[in-house]
Amino acid sequence: MQMSNVHFISIGGSVMHSLAIALKNSGYNISGSDDKIYEPSLSRLKQNGICPKAFGWFPENINSDLDFVILGMHAKLDNPELLKAQDLQIKIYSYPEFIYEFSLKKTRIVIGGSHGKTSITSMILHVLNYNNINVDYVLGAQLDGFENTVSLSQDNEFIIIEGDEYLSSSIDMTPKFHKYKANIALISGISWDHINVFSNQDIYANQFSSFIETIVDGGVLIYNELDNLVNNIVSQNESFIRKIEYNLPKYSVLNNQIIISTDEGDLPLLIFGKHNLSNLEAARKVCSLLGVFDEDFYTAIASFTGASKRLEIIYKDSSNLLIRDFAHSPSKLTASINATRETFKDNFIIGVYELHTFSSLDPNFINQYSGSLDNCDLPIVFYDKKNKKIQDSNSINNKIISNAFNIQNLIIIDNSEDLFSYLMSIEYKKTCLLLMSSGNFGSMNIDKLKSYISNES
Repeated sequence: MQMSNVHFISIGGSVMHSLAIALKNSGYNISGSDDKIYEPSLSRLKQNGICPKAFGWFPENINSDLDFVILGMHAKLDNPELLKAQDLQIKIYSYPEFIYEFSLKKTRIVIGGSHGKTSITSMILHVLNYNNINVDYVLGAQLDGFENTVSLSQDNEFIIIEGDEYLSSSIDMTPKFHKYKANIALISGISWDHINVFSNQDIYANQFSSFIETIVDGGVLIYNELDNLVNNIVSQNESFIRKIEYNLPKYSVLNNQIIISTDEGDLPLLIFGKHNLSNLEAARKVCSLLGVFDEDFYTAIASFTGASKRLEIIYKDSSNLLIRDFAHSPSKLTASINATRETFKDNFIIGVYELHTFSSLDPNFINQYSGSLDNCDLPIVFYDKKNKKIQDSNSINNKIISNAFNIQNLIIIDNSEDLFSYLMSIEYKKTCLLLMSSGNFGSMNIDKLKSYISNES
C-alpha cells in the first residue's frame, strides 16, 4: 500500500495505537482522535508525536486529503468523524481489514482461540527473534524485547497475527480473525465468551467454524486435540487444508519448576501450568512450519518468561509469591488456578478475581463461573461498584455472585479500598497471592502490596 495520509478514529485502543505508531515509523502521515485514552497508550502516543491535542470527536479532522481512515471498535455508528468520512466517501478500514490488505503478499499466520492467543503468539515471536528470523506481527500484549506490539514492513515474508474473535468495527460486525484469510491458522481452544455479542455457546462456536472456512485453499490448520469442541468443529470441516493436531509435552514438576522432556534431554522452563505447556506445543508446531528446528525452538523457549500479565510472577522469595494474571473468563480462571496449584502445591493459595468484563457482569453468564475458584484455599471475588458497567446494569449483587461461584468460603468485596485493606491485613507465610483480572482492581496499588508481602517474608 502506497497511501500516506491516514486518520485513526479511536486511536487509543491497545492495537489501534500500536498500529498508528507502526505506520508512522513506516513513513505514513498519521492523525487520530479519541474521547478518552488510557495508559500506556497515552504516553506512547505522546512519545511518538501523534497524540490528539484534545479528547473528543472533531469532524474537521476528516478531509479529502486523507487516503483512508482506520476505524476502531470504540467509535459508534453516530460518530461525527465516521459520518463525515462516509459523506466524503473516504475509504474506511477496520484495523484487521487494513492488516489483511497490507499483508496480501505475505504468509499470514493467525493465532485464534478463546484463550492462549497472546501467550502462543508471544512464544512464537520470542523463538523467531532468538533465532534472528524477522517477521511482521500484530500482538495483543507487550512482550519483552519488542518495543511495539505491531510491526509492519515491506520486506518480511511472514506476518504473525493474534486473531481476536471480537467484532471488527461498528460498521463491520464480522469477527476480526475472519478478515485475515490465514495461510496458517491455529485454534487453541473454544470457551464461550463475549456474551454481549454472541448470545449462546453455539453462536460463539460457529465463529470458529467460519474461521476455518476463511483459511486459504492449501493452507494449514493447527489445533488443540485436547479440546473436545475444537475437535468436533475440525472433524466437521471439509476445506482443502492440511490439519495438524497438538496436545501436551511430557513434563514433571521439580522444586516448583516445570521440566519438559525433549529429544535433547530434560529442559527446565520459566513458565508453568498445563495450559502454557499446551501453548508451547502449539508454538512449536507453528515454528516448525516456518523452518525452525526443534533443537533451536527448545533452546529459545528456555528463556521465555511469559507474556505480560499471563501468570506473571511479580514477586517471589523462599516463602511467598505474588502473581498477576489476565484471566477474565471461567476457563481461563480455572486454568490459572490449577497451574498455580500444581506448581506451588505447598503454598496457601489466595485467588482474587475481579469481575470486570461485560460477560462476567452479566447475570445470564455469571453462572458459568461455578466451580472455577474451588482450587483456591481462600477465594475472593472483587467487583467495583464505581465501574460504569455495573452502574449501567444494576443487576450484579453479592447474592448473585455467591450463588454463581457456589463455594462455601467465598469472600466478596465491592470496592478497591476495602480489597486493598483486606489484602494488606493478611499474614503471608508460605502464601501465593494470585491476582486475576483484565482490569486493574479499581487502580489498587500493586507495588505497595508487593512491598508489604516482601516485608512479611
